[in-house]
Amino acid sequence: MAVNYIASSQLPTQWGTFTMHGFLEEASGKEHVVLTMGDVADGEPVLGRLHSECLTGDALFSLRCDCGFQLEAALAAIAAEGRGALFYLRQEGRGIGLMNKIRAYNLQDSGADTVEANEQLGFGADQRDYAICQPMLKHLGITSLKLLTNNPRKVKALEGFGIEIVQRLPLQFGLNPHNSKYLATKAGKLGHMLGNLHQAEAD
Repeated sequence: MAVNYIASSQLPTQWGTFTMHGFLEEASGKEHVVLTMGDVADGEPVLGRLHSECLTGDALFSLRCDCGFQLEAALAAIAAEGRGALFYLRQEGRGIGLMNKIRAYNLQDSGADTVEANEQLGFGADQRDYAICQPMLKHLGITSLKLLTNNPRKVKALEGFGIEIVQRLPLQFGLNPHNSKYLATKAGKLGHMLGNLHQAEAD
């Protein structure tokens, strides 16, 4: 998959200053970014997260998901370690896009869960493609990760193109009355490893 490096710049944040690397995915025209801190190309395992874009959660503070909470927690964890990489991937709505995500939310308002809503719109439960990360990882010189994720598909995908996952670190934040069904569905239908609290909602 052709994903080309464009440029890098400094990005000061409330957690510290990251380096922001921009990449362009040729086939779709999507623009992805990676935020790094410290030397990630020294051969040692890198604390990292693959974070799919969620405008509603990341920027509009939605409580319907846990995405914004996970984004902030991942950036804070990387800053606390002083070294790491966050891949911000433009794959809104598990790959269906923002307008279809709003349509899916409408179906959820009527009782469908997040998987059922995607399927009623004619999409798979999760259409994200993590192969876009491979050229970005190669450009940054990252060969092994301590991966911040609850999603076993991310571990499998990364290992599938030769990235060593030395450790999976859970990222369980943001449970609230508005997203308890959503998290239970991720645990029960998508296999996300969300711990006893979230799994209990799925039983």
